[in-house]
Amino acid sequence: MEEKAYEWAKALCRYAGEDEEFLKKFWNMLVQSEGIYQEFLYYMEHQNFSCAYKVAGYSLIDIMIWQMDHFKAQLDRDRSAMKSNGDRMLLMAFDTMLKMEKDPEYYVNLMLNETGTDYPGKFS
Repeated sequence: MEEKAYEWAKALCRYAGEDEEFLKKFWNMLVQSEGIYQEFLYYMEHQNFSCAYKVAGYSLIDIMIWQMDHFKAQLDRDRSAMKSNGDRMLLMAFDTMLKMEKDPEYYVNLMLNETGTDYPGKFS
């Protein structure tokens, strides 16, 4: 299963426009996290999220929603590396969760305060 997962991670990185160096870092972090690795395997097999594992109360879907808000703001400025690239969005959700696992306070703060779009009261 690990070989299949590595090949899928490699393909996902390629589709997302990431290089071999990113793949190596991503894979090393992924196999060191049992919870996120299991989420990765589940997604690979089912093309859906199990959301069984959370970091500081946040699942992969929560991270993707937060990233989508940033994605929409970037589309408004037409400077999005994720524009029309669902593979990149998926990869970045896994990557963010891996980083969040190591420094949850930093990412929780970002998710609570950095929405990417303006709305009434955002800066109050």
